[in-house]
Amino acid sequence: MVIALYLALGAFAGLVAGLFGIGGGLIIVPVLIFSFEAQGMPVEYLTHMAVATSLATIVITSMSSVRAHHAKGAVDWPLFRSLTLGILVGAMLGVNTAMLLPGHVLQMIFGVFALLVALQMAFSLHPKQSGEAPTGIELKCAGGVIGWASSIFGIGGGTLSVPYLTWRRQEMRRAVATSAACGLPIAVMGALTNVWVGLDKPLPEWSLGYVYLPAFLGIVISSSLFAGVGARLAHKLPQSVLKKCFAAFLFVIAIRFLVVNWVL
Repeated sequence: MVIALYLALGAFAGLVAGLFGIGGGLIIVPVLIFSFEAQGMPVEYLTHMAVATSLATIVITSMSSVRAHHAKGAVDWPLFRSLTLGILVGAMLGVNTAMLLPGHVLQMIFGVFALLVALQMAFSLHPKQSGEAPTGIELKCAGGVIGWASSIFGIGGGTLSVPYLTWRRQEMRRAVATSAACGLPIAVMGALTNVWVGLDKPLPEWSLGYVYLPAFLGIVISSSLFAGVGARLAHKLPQSVLKKCFAAFLFVIAIRFLVVNWVL
């Protein structure tokens, strides 16, 4: 039954990723938290396990995404290289920051982030382009912030890096493609750091550090199959209506995390 849930979660995450061009972390993390709670996993670890497992799945799913964007010549590789060092350092620091936070605090922070993303999607908020191209130092700092925040939330960073890159004069198609490439080092460093820091913790059976392997495998298997379905549907279904529906889903998740953890 639980494996079926992970397969369904992966299918939903892959579908949404294909439809909207965003990673599945915003779906995977909250649903895994609810699943781990229902399974009676340790309260002090389950939120961090959900984030770590989400990052591990993104390692696999982002590879196919990067290949597809690269085949179309859409990835700005020099820009990617300028961001990567900051991303790697930021992702490692982000995991260690998350480890300092109790699970309920981490859930509240995720709730605030999900609420902001919901508002952005519902009202189609996009930054205007700035007048200057970014410097190398700025890109490293920006990569650090994106990597740090993404590894705390368990996401691939697209919701942060795409707005930044479009603000910094990148055409939307190249911004999305380069952002997809940036998701790989975020996920690799975030997942590896979560594995390392969790090796000495009394975590549930079938865990590798903070990564819960049954959930990882179920999500990866189905998400890779359904991402292509989502991409095809994106050309047939009304994007504005779909985005508002997904924004409503994120809004409910955000309110749940904020209200429940505030009461606690």
